[in-house]
Amino acid sequence: MKQLTFAPRHHQLTNINTWTPDSQWLAFDVRPSGASFTSQTIERVNVQTGEIDVIYTATQGAHVGVVTVSPKAEKYVFIHGPENPDDAWHYDFHHRRGVVSEGGKTRNLDAMDITAPYTPGALRGGSHVHVFSPNGEYVSFTYNDHVLHERDARLDLRNVGVAAPFGPVTPGGSHPREYAGSHWCVLVSRTTPQPTPGSDEINRAYEEGWVGNDKLAFIGDTLSESGEKVPELFIVDLPKTAQAWKQPGDAPLAGTDALMPAPPAGVVQKRLTFTHDRAFPGLVNVPRHWVRSHPQATEIAFLMRDEKGVVQLWLISPDGGEPRQLTRSGTGIQSAFNWHPSGKALGFVLENRIALADAQSGDITFLTPDQDNPPSADAVVFSPDGKNIAWMAETQGYRQLWMTETGL
Repeated sequence: MKQLTFAPRHHQLTNINTWTPDSQWLAFDVRPSGASFTSQTIERVNVQTGEIDVIYTATQGAHVGVVTVSPKAEKYVFIHGPENPDDAWHYDFHHRRGVVSEGGKTRNLDAMDITAPYTPGALRGGSHVHVFSPNGEYVSFTYNDHVLHERDARLDLRNVGVAAPFGPVTPGGSHPREYAGSHWCVLVSRTTPQPTPGSDEINRAYEEGWVGNDKLAFIGDTLSESGEKVPELFIVDLPKTAQAWKQPGDAPLAGTDALMPAPPAGVVQKRLTFTHDRAFPGLVNVPRHWVRSHPQATEIAFLMRDEKGVVQLWLISPDGGEPRQLTRSGTGIQSAFNWHPSGKALGFVLENRIALADAQSGDITFLTPDQDNPPSADAVVFSPDGKNIAWMAETQGYRQLWMTETGL
């Protein structure tokens, strides 16, 4: 077990894709622990030497955070808050964007157009937690909408979107907060403010994960027959060609004054889990987790309570069917999780320790001992070569980065 950072400040890992492809560097931001989005830099640490590099420094009062790395290149993508924030326009769910940094140069990932008529391929609000597809070509994100937020905040439902490499997109409006982006961005989920109880309709789509390069799974909040929120697992097939990404379906890609941007033609969300009748229905939101696919896209993993109410790992085929309970721990999984690159195991926090579960048997192997500074629930991330696993832990009052060998 090795401590990687020591500076008297917080170090924050994102929940996936935090390593450079050569397994030598971990990318992080330095925002304070908790909800404060005030990091000014995106940085990385060399896990062998401890050397710290600053990848990007925000200016003009902006802040940055939640950095991930392309699996194929030293290309970083992260959230960027607004420059020169003021009372009318400051960092918020619907006031942020994705920025890509590569070779010391940065560019906006997503364009924003909040002046009607809206621009197809641009967004109308804020993107968040940007994650490259396995081939490094696409970027998924969660999204909130400025136009609908201004109309009625209850209409600004969280959705899932994808940035496809078929830009650039340059809005034609004149609002000073609009900007161009390098990628063609669309939403791929569909939400409604008041889902029909007992139906497949959802009012929130979030915590997505890539399933190969052409599918995206996510959690969607359904309503039970009695009107209770039940998070279920959904999946969408993504367009295969540039033309298909730009083909509207039954509603405008760019949205309207009253409607959220709509998915491209043929993108239909399919529900994979049906848990309303279970003793403990729904995927769990605590611990917060993102659904994750086997590296070969054969199974999707998620967290759900067993019949005793204990949080366990479950697996399901991307085609649907009955979920398979993988772990049978007595105390419950405490964190977000990820697959080992080989697909042979999954890593997470259990009993305040870093643990691996065998992907076939569910057998648990602990990689760290009991300690006074338990791992954070936010992120447990494998290196691309599978040799190491990294996490965060409070150490002498600050959130520091740690690593240990996986033995795989």
